[in-house]
Amino acid sequence: MKLDIKKVFPNNPSKFEGFRIIRLIVLLFMFVMVVRSCIHLFAPDGGAQSIAGIDTSVEGGDNIIAIFHQWGAIQLILAILLLVLFLRYPGLTPLILLTLTFDPVLRFVAGQQMSLTTIGTPPGEALNGVAFYLLLVLFLGSLLNKKPN
Repeated sequence: MKLDIKKVFPNNPSKFEGFRIIRLIVLLFMFVMVVRSCIHLFAPDGGAQSIAGIDTSVEGGDNIIAIFHQWGAIQLILAILLLVLFLRYPGLTPLILLTLTFDPVLRFVAGQQMSLTTIGTPPGEALNGVAFYLLLVLFLGSLLNKKPN
């Protein structure tokens, strides 16, 4: 088996010729993305204090919460768009995985720009590395062909 980079932009996006388990794991991951987005969007504090451990009782705390709500809205739009593409065009699975793989990388880069003061380690930060390696393995696995060429 060898990696087929041409699968990132397939000729036939309506057909995924990889391993079904990859799509099942990605579907589960995308479900978690939708739930995470809804928490940021609909939780009273956007998850800022209750989950991320950011003190929102400080001056400007309402702005922190508002940013978390807006972040949730953007996350939800992206998650739904990727989910629609994933379900409608299975052949785009590698491209969707490549897109998802950039998320933890860019979160890490953003986190290096300025540190965040929290009570504990936010789940996003704690799971960032795990998410990156999982998505990278899934991406590489999505480039494999089940049948030898």
